[in-house]
Amino acid sequence: MIWAYLLHLGYNMWLDREAPELGRPDISSKPYLRFDENLWNDLLQHMARSGVNMLVMDLGEGVRYASHPELAVEGAWPPEKLRSELAKVRQLGIEPIPKLNFSATHDAWLGTYSRMVSTPTYYSVCRDLIGEVIELFDGPRFFHLGMDEETAEHQRHHAYVVIRQHDLWWDDLLFLVDEVEKNGARAWIWSDYVWHNRDLFLERMPKSVVQSNWYYGAEFDPKHTPVQAYLDLDEHGFEQIPTGSNWSCDTNFEGTVRFAKERLQPGRLLGFLQTVWHPTTENYRQKHFDAVDQLAKAKGKYYSA
Repeated sequence: MIWAYLLHLGYNMWLDREAPELGRPDISSKPYLRFDENLWNDLLQHMARSGVNMLVMDLGEGVRYASHPELAVEGAWPPEKLRSELAKVRQLGIEPIPKLNFSATHDAWLGTYSRMVSTPTYYSVCRDLIGEVIELFDGPRFFHLGMDEETAEHQRHHAYVVIRQHDLWWDDLLFLVDEVEKNGARAWIWSDYVWHNRDLFLERMPKSVVQSNWYYGAEFDPKHTPVQAYLDLDEHGFEQIPTGSNWSCDTNFEGTVRFAKERLQPGRLLGFLQTVWHPTTENYRQKHFDAVDQLAKAKGKYYSA
């Protein structure tokens, strides 16, 4: 059973401009890395003690890729640094998994290429990055592609808006999935496209793609579309890693685990993913530690009940 934690090395995934009017400075992209290594090292130890057995690393602009060094910000890790840190993760008994979010809503980390979506140049860059990252991770089991929230509403504060729809969204998703699979990993995505495109999603999404539907509330009633999506995905044979967070409340992850154990087929429930949706920086230390503690508590109840 997977008990995973998602954290960000790069955090340029929310907004492509400075937007002081929103009062949320963290969501604006920055030309420097926002990542505290002391917190990283402390978190790794805490995760290992707490029973986390998988770490999903959202890399973004946080790596100086050999294929595209132009994407790196000040302080980005060179490939050899990433490799040494991944070895540290594995020594603690935690499986590292890469994530690059290719949603057009969350791709500010792609720099200039985020304004070339669905062009030959874009496809070439995506192919290069997927291949390089899989090699850097020494052939990981999974590769998380993101692909969430690609809507006009989610880009209403962006300077540059681009949204793939209809067959183009599917063509690009399947291109990314194919690149992951050609390099020996299994594609993993956020599942929220199913919320508003249920029948199309259930018909066209390959069963090989691991689904992380997500819901961050406290009330696990199928009247909430994201909660019903867990049941729809299960009924149609998809393997899932349900995702919770302490973004909205401190009971969500435990509720997610309880709901999934009660309502989903165990043979298709691969595990769970917890995250905070904040950068890996000192000002969010307690939020990160609380999230890991919530995972440990839910894990204990999962096996004791």
